[in-house]
Amino acid sequence: MAEARTEKAPAASAAGNALPLFYMKPEALNPIRHGSLGLIARADFGFARAAHSIPVVASEMPGAMRSYPIVFIGPAKAPVIITGLRQNENLFVDADGRWTEPHYIPAYVRRYPFILADESATSGRLTLCVDRASDRVVDQLAAPFRDDGGKLALFFNGTEPTEATRQALAFCSQFQNDFNATRAMVERIDAHGLFAPRQSKVTLEGGEVLNLTDFQVIDEQALNKLGDEAFLDLRKSGALALIYCHLASSNSWSSLVHQASIRKRA
Repeated sequence: MAEARTEKAPAASAAGNALPLFYMKPEALNPIRHGSLGLIARADFGFARAAHSIPVVASEMPGAMRSYPIVFIGPAKAPVIITGLRQNENLFVDADGRWTEPHYIPAYVRRYPFILADESATSGRLTLCVDRASDRVVDQLAAPFRDDGGKLALFFNGTEPTEATRQALAFCSQFQNDFNATRAMVERIDAHGLFAPRQSKVTLEGGEVLNLTDFQVIDEQALNKLGDEAFLDLRKSGALALIYCHLASSNSWSSLVHQASIRKRA
């Protein structure tokens, strides 16, 4: 993993926060430091309740495009799904932390509180880390420790990682590979000048109009004007599937309006 590029903080994170979205205190897992820690297994996505956009990778776009618009943000043109129409609003997470069914839950959310990160910020070597600020990370030796209906999965058995930790590492490694592959696809798309700034006007139930700005999309007209060589380059890079998923996801703005209507009535 030494050559893998680490994630940058997405634009959806708080201003001035150099950490990736959701993560407040990531620490490299270590059996000496974290030998008594474990993860409470429960389907609580309350940590994502204020995320109006969430990073997404190319491999999951076929599932994500059915529920969310996919756009590109920031100088890196990072692909994200739009989950809310206002700042600090995720229309798909309810007050109890449940993700609205049957909508796709992005891998970026499902891997939390784990992440692969460069512990030294300079070595380029990625290490499995866990967000110690997560209320799902608990110390079995702490008093009082209360297992509130979830099952505690320890990170280590002595000095050896448990199956739960190995699964987290495998999931995060796959996500990192997908992240790097997606980054390469976006760079190929950008090299052909296909990105264009865009804004969207959304009319909610009751007539309220919201303007969404500061994102980019792939210009379909520019795509259709590409020459055969450029189009073949995109196909060989795997970027065409990403492009078509992004274009198809534009139909999902109506999904956001529908969720906003449900939230308002509730």
